[in-house]
Amino acid sequence: MGMLIKGQLVNNWLDKEIDKGEFKRMESTFRNTVTADGSGGFKAEADRYHLYVSSACPWAHRTVIFRKLKKLETIIGLSIVEPEMLEHGWTFAETGDYRDHLHAFHFMHEIYTRADKAFTGQITVPVLWDKKRNTIVNNESSEIIRMFNSAFNTLTEVQTDFYPEHLRQKIDAINLPVYNNINNGVYRCGFATTQLAYERAFDRLFNELDNVENILSAQAYLAGEQLTEADWRLFTTLIRFDAVYVGHFKCNLKRIADYENLSHYLRDLYQMPGIAETVDLDYIKRHYYYSHSSINPTQVIAKGPQLDFTSPHNRFTKFGEPS
Repeated sequence: MGMLIKGQLVNNWLDKEIDKGEFKRMESTFRNTVTADGSGGFKAEADRYHLYVSSACPWAHRTVIFRKLKKLETIIGLSIVEPEMLEHGWTFAETGDYRDHLHAFHFMHEIYTRADKAFTGQITVPVLWDKKRNTIVNNESSEIIRMFNSAFNTLTEVQTDFYPEHLRQKIDAINLPVYNNINNGVYRCGFATTQLAYERAFDRLFNELDNVENILSAQAYLAGEQLTEADWRLFTTLIRFDAVYVGHFKCNLKRIADYENLSHYLRDLYQMPGIAETVDLDYIKRHYYYSHSSINPTQVIAKGPQLDFTSPHNRFTKFGEPS
């Protein structure tokens, strides 16, 4: 990931997020908003914005999914960093798929200092870049997906609303414990440096997974019968869970495959048009096992497990097609 202090790169980024053995994620820094009318200074326009992501990062994965779902691929550019995150943080290749298609930079931290020469904070993905104003618009995934959900509607044929007004209160109420206990919970397990911090995070994680399993036993999706952003926010953690978090982050009470409803729900989401294209498990495993030297100093990458997200699921027969 990496961290800058007054524009200078430092390597002990993880130390800044550990408090009494517990991992505590820092807040995102750039929080501007793209709107349809440009009222916030950033108007939705074709070929104005560029998205920077890692295919390993679940937060970045959310934005790639929404870019796909809303058919914004020709409207918003995309650059993907290399899988490994080492002493310089997120890195770009000089050629090939993992290069910086916009600036030809070598490191993600150069994007941040291009926006602010004296930037202090973490070098995170995703980043939404404005080519017109030559700056970062936003690096908070939860806000970027809402921009993609609605701000570009006049530029795309897809009008599906994943954050509908009548469900917003319910979606927000679901997102909060899912984020705290599952999305971020796996990291709190993996990066814990004391037994107490680890066990607290572990218990919260599996209690919340049990809660979600119960919800999905009675309805198709987290907010009811309609597919919403809450589902996609959970999906990016679930898809990584058995491949990485069970072993690497010691989240090993149960696998997602061991949950009847969660496992079918995961395959339902994975099999939706275009979603499989956004998932690269080899890249994901290489990043986690190779980059987190404090957890896996040998950098040996796990060969398994054997996973099949294309096998049939029962969600349609149980609840019908998504609305």
